[in-house]
Amino acid sequence: MGREVRMVPKDWEHPKNENGGYIALFDGNFEACAADWDEECAQWDAGNYPDYANEESKKMSYAEWAGDRPDKCDYMPIFKEAATHCMMYETTSEGTPISPAFETPEELARWLADNGASSFGGQTASYEGWLRVAKGGFAPSAVYTPATGLVSGVDAL
Repeated sequence: MGREVRMVPKDWEHPKNENGGYIALFDGNFEACAADWDEECAQWDAGNYPDYANEESKKMSYAEWAGDRPDKCDYMPIFKEAATHCMMYETTSEGTPISPAFETPEELARWLADNGASSFGGQTASYEGWLRVAKGGFAPSAVYTPATGLVSGVDAL
């Protein structure tokens, strides 16, 4: 989990709550956020235990084992219009955007660097670091090495 570029339509605005804050699109489970909601619901409705579920787990009802049916608010939407612009999201906690949408990775990286966007906690990153992520899609929150200590994943890449 860390920072991830997501493709969105040109005028995409991430949903906001009544107070103007972003609505979280996942509950801490990044894999579920990236999955297709319709597919997840079909799996849940069918009660399909994954291969790793043991026989003891299967003695529970599927709802007891898997929890509540997937909530559409926890998933990125499947856009009807073309997703032509890139937007940077933080995927460490709520999965909310940290930038507006931009037409190119270069514009996105420039905005992130110029605005001191968080790459990890209170750390920001260089234009070059942001550009690598904007072009490549993902960076972990942080990386530790004995030589550098704990640094943001954006600049560590």
